[in-house]
Amino acid sequence: MKRIPFFQTFLFLLIAHFAIAQAAAPLPAFVTDSLDSYVKLALERWQIPGVAVGIVKDGQLVVAKGYGLRELGQADKVDENTLFMIASNTKAFTATALAMLEQDSLCSLDDRVKRWLPEFRMKDPWVTDNAILTDLLCHRMGLETFQGDFMYFDSGLTSAQVVEKFGKITPLYDFRTRWGYCNAAFLLAGECIQRISGDSWAATLRKRIFEPLEMNRTLALATEINGATNRASAHTIYDGKLMAIPYGELDAIAPAGSISSSIEDMSHWLIAQLGGGMYKGKEVIPAAAISRTRQPQSIMGRRGHPFNTSHYGLYAMGWQLQDYEGKEIISHTGGIDGFVTSVTLLPEEKLGVVVLTNTDQNYFYEALKWEIVDAFLGLPYRDYSKAYFGYYQRNTENEAQAIQALRDSVATGHEPSLPVKAYAGRYTNEIYGHITLKPEGNGLTVTFEHHPKLSARLEPMGGNRFLCTYSNPLYGVKAWPFETEAGKVKRLTLTVNDFIEFTPYVFIKD
Repeated sequence: MKRIPFFQTFLFLLIAHFAIAQAAAPLPAFVTDSLDSYVKLALERWQIPGVAVGIVKDGQLVVAKGYGLRELGQADKVDENTLFMIASNTKAFTATALAMLEQDSLCSLDDRVKRWLPEFRMKDPWVTDNAILTDLLCHRMGLETFQGDFMYFDSGLTSAQVVEKFGKITPLYDFRTRWGYCNAAFLLAGECIQRISGDSWAATLRKRIFEPLEMNRTLALATEINGATNRASAHTIYDGKLMAIPYGELDAIAPAGSISSSIEDMSHWLIAQLGGGMYKGKEVIPAAAISRTRQPQSIMGRRGHPFNTSHYGLYAMGWQLQDYEGKEIISHTGGIDGFVTSVTLLPEEKLGVVVLTNTDQNYFYEALKWEIVDAFLGLPYRDYSKAYFGYYQRNTENEAQAIQALRDSVATGHEPSLPVKAYAGRYTNEIYGHITLKPEGNGLTVTFEHHPKLSARLEPMGGNRFLCTYSNPLYGVKAWPFETEAGKVKRLTLTVNDFIEFTPYVFIKD
């Protein structure tokens, strides 16, 4: 028998000792001693019905907890298998699927979009001819953040109609010059996935990612959550009151934000992301595909932090990148009707954090993420929830005051410049389509061609301004100005909450 030299034996034992010590390393005190009380306090402070949190460390799901209720006023509790809509955390799945097809040599992320989607059009013909698949995945198409989203979200448009309307928008910026969050571009990426793979975007995700990662409860399409068991309901806060609202209708732009998942299922995604694509000893996602999606593409801007050190903010493909206390953070957030969520990876620490909440009016989904990250990095406890809530309160109070000022203008009873019926009629925006205004009482009601479930009430504020209150509180309370010429109404300007879209729409009276 060959004898092993002493120093080799010592080295082996030393390595084994450190491996065992690392595997047996205790969780931070915040996680073991304070997490439950921290979240339960937040449920009351933020008016959140339910929260789910998952922590992956060293390839294992070490925390999977649910808190609170799936729906306000009901008894069903949140657990690790409760489905939440993850909204824009869908984008990393879309980018990863496209990168996997590249690894299969079926395409290149440098391919021109028109190669796979001949109907693709942009206002600028040069952009039409030269935009590549990577451009779709990193928000550098030249559009302002959320530009066009009012048309797409909760609408009756088909994906083909979204592609057509997207091509008619005039971008606010030059191509590839500024970062602007563009949801519709991810729809285009999803359409390309179908042309490249021969399967729909949803089928590709199920076959290539969900099934091999045993994400057995995860749903690709928004419509699927209606028939699911153990699902969280969507909630918002309106005029200070928490209320349940319908799920967002997102399937027309599904690759941008339609997935629903749970802490248990998302942990499998994190394990693969942190483990070079490996899950239970098998390579599900090529490591090269994961690396491809993390290559910096767009500059988001300098990224600060309220307490600790952070400098840059970059966007890769479906992922945001930043430095934090000398560590790399790969993350994304998601927000849609009734839900806000976060997914965070620290590859050097083999740490992943998922936070899911079922109201869209909170910053706690980010506050809890930072508290957990800091705990694992050995940084001081900051009580981010309290700090973020102070900021949220100030914003909420300012918004409430602004809305009250608008309502006070209505209450003064100032008459419009023209009789109310003069403002009635059909108005057309060349990209959106038409809206219809009909007299009702001393104001008007509004219906929308592509939003059959949405309506609005217009009340005179005096002059040519009307206060618009949307039937869906997410769209906001806004002042709509009308323009007149020679005693006739010519146009109006429609706006919605920034949560939906910043860009105004001008509608011309037919």
